[in-house]
Amino acid sequence: MGKPNFREDFKRDAVHQITVRGYPVREVSECLGVSTYSLYKWMRLYAKAASRASSVDHEAENRRLKRELARMTEERDIPKKGEFIFRHWSEGNGRARTSPRM
Repeated sequence: MGKPNFREDFKRDAVHQITVRGYPVREVSECLGVSTYSLYKWMRLYAKAASRASSVDHEAENRRLKRELARMTEERDIPKKGEFIFRHWSEGNGRARTSPRM
């Protein structure tokens, strides 16, 4: 029986399981049917490229999360502002301030 050939994306996914998700090499080896030697070799090849790509992904993810946080904060504050306006208006203060009667 010959040596199995694995595709590049399979190797990168295996390295991703170990480096990013934190699974032990032995567990990934057993699940994928690959020797631990091969996984360590793939880690040397692909871990550097994965770490550079993940740092770029982290920056994009941070920007996306900041935008989402700003939107959610605004959505959270809208009911508070509405409650203030309603309470202010129901006390009669709003009408006196906005349109004085002559």
